[in-house]
Amino acid sequence: MSGQRGEGRRDDRPIADIALLLEGTYPYVRGGVSSWVHQIVTGLPEYTFAIVFLGGLPEHYEGIQYELPENVVHLETHYIMHASIHGEPDARSGKQAQFEAMRAMHGDFRARRPVQPEVMAETLGKLGTDAGITREDFLYGEEAWAMITDHYERFCTDPSFIDYFWTVRIMHAPLFLLAEIARDLPPVRALHAVSTGYAGLLGAMLAARRGLPFVLTEHGIYTKERKIDLVQAQWIRDQMDALGADIEHEAGYIRQLWIRFFEVLGRLAYQQADPIISLHRPNQLRQIKDGAPPEKCRIIPNGIDIERFRPVLEARPEGVPPVVGLVGRVVPIKDIKTFIRAMRAVCDTMPEAEGWIVGPEEEDPLYVAECRALVRSLDLEDRVKFLGFRRVDEIFPQLGLIVLTSISESQPLVILEGYAAGLPCVATDVGSCRELVEGRDEEDRALGAGGRIVPIADPEATAQGILSLLEDEAAWQAAQRAGLERVRRYYRLDQMYDAYRGVYDEALERSPWQA
Repeated sequence: MSGQRGEGRRDDRPIADIALLLEGTYPYVRGGVSSWVHQIVTGLPEYTFAIVFLGGLPEHYEGIQYELPENVVHLETHYIMHASIHGEPDARSGKQAQFEAMRAMHGDFRARRPVQPEVMAETLGKLGTDAGITREDFLYGEEAWAMITDHYERFCTDPSFIDYFWTVRIMHAPLFLLAEIARDLPPVRALHAVSTGYAGLLGAMLAARRGLPFVLTEHGIYTKERKIDLVQAQWIRDQMDALGADIEHEAGYIRQLWIRFFEVLGRLAYQQADPIISLHRPNQLRQIKDGAPPEKCRIIPNGIDIERFRPVLEARPEGVPPVVGLVGRVVPIKDIKTFIRAMRAVCDTMPEAEGWIVGPEEEDPLYVAECRALVRSLDLEDRVKFLGFRRVDEIFPQLGLIVLTSISESQPLVILEGYAAGLPCVATDVGSCRELVEGRDEEDRALGAGGRIVPIADPEATAQGILSLLEDEAAWQAAQRAGLERVRRYYRLDQMYDAYRGVYDEALERSPWQA
């Protein structure tokens, strides 16, 4: 554990209003969810925050990337992959009653039904304590061995027992670290996790153990993202063809076991959290499909600072620059190759057009090399430019369009920022892009389209969408007006702050700790 602020205070009064439970984001990683967390903390100075950061390994991070505001009164850092499954054997019989509760919980998991509150309290609430199942009970207890072997014989279909045994150990080791964190966290009045996964499970543990209100926000859907990761995981030994298999039905047992594990973490967080917040309707529907009770679900969109982009809007030139920009990381999920192929078709019709790829290139050097090679093979070296990371305030006035060819998004801020800067967009039909472009309800749709929606991985349709705006200034101006009005009416930063102020006030009113 490192990076402490507020360490040593352990009296019986809360040290903070809200504990933010964060996995792999703020304050050690920049951009995306981290930027949103920093917005929340700085934009709501009336609340105090304790931050619990869960990371993989220390070498994955380069120190704190943000100046922590004064209302962050506590920071603690933990590394999940340091959770040990090794040690000196300590033979023990185990605790029959506690393992019976664990078996009941696993039965609920397999039946996809809510875990009974008394079972939740007996398992999650007491995990890691002498009254529950300790790490030693799990690693060396006869009851744990009996449960593992029973589950292997009843449910396992293809791996060796050794593979199954060590997978179960590795999978469960972080839970005892989370139990330790839940036990040692100083008192707080309410909890807010910004994902399911390990952070969401920590929230469920703390809620079960301390009876605290638990707010959950998901920007992307954690379970869906982990499934994508697991399709490509090379450390899992099975025969699945990652490009062609249906992971739900064709993956090997160990890969499916990991998928079900993350699904269970999500359902536990959904069961304990209230409210469960998403950014847009498609993600909310996915949460409900994955087990979130509909009555707990609500939508709070992202918001941006409109005034910040007023000078950028005013700096726009007359006319429509024949320049389209993809602002994002050069990684496969952004499908840069489709953008490049689309630019070949655009330039065939409009030779003066340019495509700018604006974003960091460090994350996946092999993919960057492939994209640059594609530009050369399509004879686009004078038309498609890799600019690296740039400030959007500098880039936006030079663009005629924002283009997103991503295969997965949640609610991309770059579309909203582009609207505020007077830029229409062309985007794939992923996440909330359709409702950002076309509107989310009848009143919103009446504003018109802020650009064009195109299919995933379709260079021809992307090119047609770009040309339909660059070649028709009246259509471009109509899209610009619609985008500007949409962001001003529905996606302002003050609206997001007001919504979360209401969420926090409701949670604090339910807290056993009153101000």
